[in-house]
Amino acid sequence: MRAIKTKIPEVLIIEPDCYGDHRGWFMETYSEPKFKELGITAHFVQDNHSMSAKKGTVRAIHFQNNPMAQAKLVRCTNGAVIDVAVDLRKGSPTYKQWVSVEISAENKRQVYVPRGFGHGFIALTDNVEFVYKVDNVYSKEHDRGIRFDDPSIGVDWGGLLDGIEPILSEKDRNAPLLENSDCNFIYEV
Repeated sequence: MRAIKTKIPEVLIIEPDCYGDHRGWFMETYSEPKFKELGITAHFVQDNHSMSAKKGTVRAIHFQNNPMAQAKLVRCTNGAVIDVAVDLRKGSPTYKQWVSVEISAENKRQVYVPRGFGHGFIALTDNVEFVYKVDNVYSKEHDRGIRFDDPSIGVDWGGLLDGIEPILSEKDRNAPLLENSDCNFIYEV
């Protein structure tokens, strides 16, 4: 298992070792000791699983405010997505910057998204299944989102939305811009 740093050092791409033979393959998707060796100390307490039926579905940009902020370890178990992590920590040297990574059932990559970041993805295929671990339980009271197309952030969804209407939940359709949100993340050294 190895970690690949992105342009935002706290966001990591995780490439698990995959062992295959005539029967198929096997991989460890999470090992607390191995993740600690990679510098990831989050203690995961909940697993989530979503399915997006249609290509062009956008689930973004989501986070939970403090004190219920969540770190996430995300992967795609069917299909493919462009996964995005946005730094929402006021005062951070990478504030409002984002990282995007294609993750898929085929490439078996995972992305570690630390607390203080917004997260989202766009389905590149039909029938995407997306699985992720979080280090804090869901809290409706702290659940937040910002618009996936917030111009102050400028996420490039890979040109996938050019000329098409994204498939959004009502919550995502009505999400505020970052400047109008009550996001309470502060950068700490």
